Amino acid sequence: MATKKQRRRRSKLQRHEYEYVVETEEGEQVVEVPRPARAKDGSGSTKLPAGAVIDKRGRVIPPPSWQRVFKRAAIFGPIMFILLFLLGGNNVSTQAKILNAIFLIVVFIPFSYLTDRLIYRSVQKRQQRDSGR
Repeated sequence: MATKKQRRRRSKLQRHEYEYVVETEEGEQVVEVPRPARAKDGSGSTKLPAGAVIDKRGRVIPPPSWQRVFKRAAIFGPIMFILLFLLGGNNVSTQAKILNAIFLIVVFIPFSYLTDRLIYRSVQKRQQRDSGR
C-alpha cells in the first residue's frame, strides 16, 4: 500500500502539468501558473487540421514537402561546400571540390524528401493503428 505522499506524487506525475503545481505547508496543492488556454470545439477536442498526423508528444507533423526540403538544402548545402574545401586536401582541384559539393547536394535533396516521407508515413500508420484499438 502506497503512502499518502507516494500517492500524491504519483498523481502529480500523471497530470503532466506537475511543474505548475505547488504544495503548501498544509499539504494542499495549489496551481501556481494557469495552464495556457487551448482552442476547443464543442466535442472537447483541440482543433486540428483535417487528417492531421500527431506524434507521441502531441505535436502535429506536417506532410513532406519539397519546399521544406529545398530550405534544408539551402542550409546544409553551404555547410557541405565549406567542409569539402576544408577537408578536401591539397591534391584535389577547386573545380573537383565544387563538383563534389554539387553532387552531395543533388543526392541530399531527394534523400531528405524520402526521409521526411518515411517518418510521416510511419507516424501516420502508428496513429491509425492506435486509434483502431
